[in-house]
Amino acid sequence: MFKSKVRLVLAGLLSLSLLTLAGCGSSSAPAPKPETPAPAAADKVLKVGSDIAYAPFEFMDEKQQPTGFDMELIQALGADMGYGKVSIETCAFDGLIPALQAGKYDAIISAMTITDERSKSIQFSDKYFKTVQYIAMKKGSDFKKLADLKGKKVGVQLNTTGQYAVEKLGMETKKYDTTPDALNDLLNGGLDAVVADAPVVLWFQAQNPNAQINSVEADSDQEYYGIGMKQGNKDLAGKMNASLKKFMDNGKYNEIYKKWFKKDAPKF
Repeated sequence: MFKSKVRLVLAGLLSLSLLTLAGCGSSSAPAPKPETPAPAAADKVLKVGSDIAYAPFEFMDEKQQPTGFDMELIQALGADMGYGKVSIETCAFDGLIPALQAGKYDAIISAMTITDERSKSIQFSDKYFKTVQYIAMKKGSDFKKLADLKGKKVGVQLNTTGQYAVEKLGMETKKYDTTPDALNDLLNGGLDAVVADAPVVLWFQAQNPNAQINSVEADSDQEYYGIGMKQGNKDLAGKMNASLKKFMDNGKYNEIYKKWFKKDAPKF
């Protein structure tokens, strides 16, 4: 009887030991690796390219910091999308799309008109600005439409819709790296006219009130600017468009527009 009880006790202890060992074996399996934490908002950087020589959209202030309508808008959009910093780098206008495609930038904003041709290479945000082309000329000239420029020396910024509008009519153009370069050459007598986006021409005139320049709206189509992103980057495009719509709806867009253009933004 005593031996039988001892055998029962030993058997029980053995079973308990086996259960305990089985439990340890299970818990000693490699623990799953923790997921890499998402970068904190303060660490997220939106890399942006822009041709910062196109006032009032993008230009350098007296401290050599990017400023202008586009610059203020993209900073606000970046913050709304959760980026801790928007890093803006200047780049020649005709180099922006290749640099974006190469992955140098997450987005480009540079008063860039949405066109079918450009849309084959990059993905545009929803439109954020409406404009037209203007013809700038020396006082005394009387150009009223693009066809009046036939046989004249016409300056344009390289790879802009101003260039395309003139050359579409079969006329030659003199191309410049920036629109201010073309306008200054107009002042110096090297050109008969410059074709460029209306706000840029009007800003140049306002900043140079003594310059002998007149301007008129060209007989060309309405244009809309968009923010460029790499083809297929639907995540960023979705966030960009959501923030743009939010700003259009809550008045933030109009606030920025009014600061730079001294009037309410048009509806489009």
